[in-house]
Amino acid sequence: MTNKQLYEAIFQRKSIRKFDMASLSPQTITEMQSFTSEIKPLDKDIKYELSYLCTNDVKNLLPIKAPHYICLYSEKKSNYLMNVGFILQQIDLYLSANDLGSCWLGMAKPSKQVAETKNGLEFVILLAFGNSNEPVHRTNIFEFKRNIMSSICNIPNADELLQPVQLAPSASNTQPWFFSGSTDKITVSREKLNLIKAPLYGKMNQIDIGIALTHLWLSCDHQGKSIKFDFEKTIAPSGYEFMTNVIVESM
Repeated sequence: MTNKQLYEAIFQRKSIRKFDMASLSPQTITEMQSFTSEIKPLDKDIKYELSYLCTNDVKNLLPIKAPHYICLYSEKKSNYLMNVGFILQQIDLYLSANDLGSCWLGMAKPSKQVAETKNGLEFVILLAFGNSNEPVHRTNIFEFKRNIMSSICNIPNADELLQPVQLAPSASNTQPWFFSGSTDKITVSREKLNLIKAPLYGKMNQIDIGIALTHLWLSCDHQGKSIKFDFEKTIAPSGYEFMTNVIVESM
């Protein structure tokens, strides 16, 4: 699977909530495991592991059932939730590029017979996947319900670069991101949450930023540019909190 294929999947992916409960072939799972073994992390110093679960291994508060799940465990350290989003969104796009459905499950967890810790790492989130019982792709970009560019970005001449990021999925479609700075050094910030929203979205919105960074990385790669992440704190716009700087360079 190439970065170009992952990039192209951005413009047609959707969250699938109706799955064919038949198991995927062993070859499909093996190919997927081969892809995940070479995945790019946001921070290579954060340890994580992936486990593959089936329906009976998962307890979900929402009525979404799938034949397969990826369970991600991580060590808890600075930026680990962004790292989780960055990793799993690559898998999400891989699945879409292979005509398979997927859905982020922020309200699900492993059932009692599955450990919530693994090799000293703690459970973070699940991604459901399998064949879809509904159209697996959007037919055009207008099917996305996303904020307009001017509400998430104040960088001049950045629309082409950031359109793939604008299309990124987020918990309850909250779209918590904001992009400022310049096209050479993009400051990525997250909306500050009030006392009501913080318990609901505080964790998930950090994962959402990691998802958006996956799309930004692929967009830059598509334009022949490389990126580096700089976590040294920068002043964020009013109403937002700093997450990372993205240094964009020509390859």
